[in-house]
Amino acid sequence: MATNKVTTNVIDMSGNTGGLVWAKGTTTERPTGVAGDVRLNTTENWLEYKDNGTVWKRFSEGAASPSVDFFADFLVLGGGGGGGKPSTSNAQKPAGGGGAGGLRTSYGSTSGGGSSAESQLGLELGASYTVTVGAGGAAAGGSSAGQGSNGSDSVFGSITSLGGGGGAAGLNSGAVGLSGGCGGGGAHTNSGGAGTTGQGFAGQTGPFGKGGGGGGTAAGGASSTSGASGTSVSITGAAVTYGGGGGGADYANNAQPGGTGGGGDGQGYIGPAAQAGTDGLGGGGGAGTQGIGGAPSTGGVGAAGGSGLVVIRYPNTRTITVGAGLTSSTTTDGSDKITSFTAGSDTVSFS
Repeated sequence: MATNKVTTNVIDMSGNTGGLVWAKGTTTERPTGVAGDVRLNTTENWLEYKDNGTVWKRFSEGAASPSVDFFADFLVLGGGGGGGKPSTSNAQKPAGGGGAGGLRTSYGSTSGGGSSAESQLGLELGASYTVTVGAGGAAAGGSSAGQGSNGSDSVFGSITSLGGGGGAAGLNSGAVGLSGGCGGGGAHTNSGGAGTTGQGFAGQTGPFGKGGGGGGTAAGGASSTSGASGTSVSITGAAVTYGGGGGGADYANNAQPGGTGGGGDGQGYIGPAAQAGTDGLGGGGGAGTQGIGGAPSTGGVGAAGGSGLVVIRYPNTRTITVGAGLTSSTTTDGSDKITSFTAGSDTVSFS
């Protein structure tokens, strides 16, 4: 077939009510092309162009929208907050549990904080996206009572989930929980820390003489020693509950349970030591208590929060390249690949 080359500054087709027929073919049939080439991709059902002679890009569907080649689901979970440390001078002021890491997801119907699931992310082939997995917050250290540390934030591209708030100290000063993705529990009638809208709930107020449970990604009571529950998401192909709050402490009774979804148990005077939040579930750390008559043999300190998680679910026609600074694994579920990141920070890209 002969090739006719026409060079002109203006093509006027205003009198034609039909359409312009582009070259078309599958993704694998793409020519090498040069900058400015346009074709219909019959695999993806979109028009695409060669940008600078190296990458084929989809035409934007809106004037202000970036180029999008495919869509992916995500779960981004911050690290859980650490549990608080009790007072050594007043047995009736045990500490508060750490709040769970905030949770944002596009998969299923619900996200953290009782919100609806978010929209999928539109991703561009060849672009780099930052992935960071938040570490759990440390329990309060030193010889004095203190608040647990907040967990670290987790990130995927434009999505950030905040680390959970540290649990309250077991004394008058610092007896409120810290704010975070989910708030840390308060202590001795003091309030828990605030949660973040769309990520998690506030920490729970400490009942008299007890530490409040840490906030979870699902709702908890206003005043409770138990950690609040987390949120079930099936993005990995199986239902998993993420983001349980750490249990508060009780100076006179048994250990107080952490919330479902990785929350560590708080300490009781006649119970075991406070338990850490579960890594990969963003659970808050359990709180410590002194107990009646002096510190119990189990130590009387809080526990650390669990690390967070980032999960990306995308079509199995795509291939992910993961930076060396990340720890990850990839599985397949139906027509999707699922890459889970459990530690580190680096960039990823897709082809």
